[in-house]
Amino acid sequence: MNETPTPRSQAKADRRQALLDAAASLFAERGFTRVSLEDLGSAAGISGPAVYRHFDGKQDVLAAMLVDTSTDLCTGAKTVIESAATPRAALESLIEFHVEFALGNPNVIRVQDRDLDSLTDDDKHTVRALQRSYVELWVSTLAQLHPDAATTELRTRAHATFGLINSTPHSGRADSTRAVLERMALAALDA
Repeated sequence: MNETPTPRSQAKADRRQALLDAAASLFAERGFTRVSLEDLGSAAGISGPAVYRHFDGKQDVLAAMLVDTSTDLCTGAKTVIESAATPRAALESLIEFHVEFALGNPNVIRVQDRDLDSLTDDDKHTVRALQRSYVELWVSTLAQLHPDAATTELRTRAHATFGLINSTPHSGRADSTRAVLERMALAALDA
C-alpha cells in the first residue's frame, strides 16, 4: 500500500533529486574528481555539509545516480516489453524508450562514460549487472524477431544501437534528432 508522502518526506525526496540533478550537471561538465561537496551543495541551493543529510558523501551521490539510472532503464524496458502486443511493437517501443532516455539524460550518459570507474567495486558490479540485464531484455526481444541469429550477434546489434543512441549528448542538437535516431536504430537492429 503506497502512502501519500508527508510534506517533509516529499521535500526531502525533492532535495535528494535536486542534488542528483546538480551532480549530473556538474560531473558531466567537470568530471567527478573535480567537483567538491561544496560545489554540489551550492548548485542544489544548500551548504556542502547539508549534502550529508541525503548522501554519505560524493561517492554515494555518484553511485545513486548510476545505480538508479540503470535500475530505471531495466524497469522501464520490462514495462515496455510487457505492454507490447507483438515482438516488433516491443522493439519499436524499446527504441523509443531508449531514445527518450538519451535525450532526457545527456549528462548522466556523459557521467557514465567518463566516471564509471570512480565507483566502488561493489557499486560498479551492481551497475554492470543491471546493464547486462538491460541488454538481455533487448536480446530476448530481438531473438523473437530473428530466431536464426546467434545470441552474440543480437547482443552486438543491441550494443551498437546503444552506442548510436547514446552518442546524442555529444551531437549538441539532441532535440532535432529523435526521429532520425529512431529510424537509424531500427535499421541497425534489422540489419
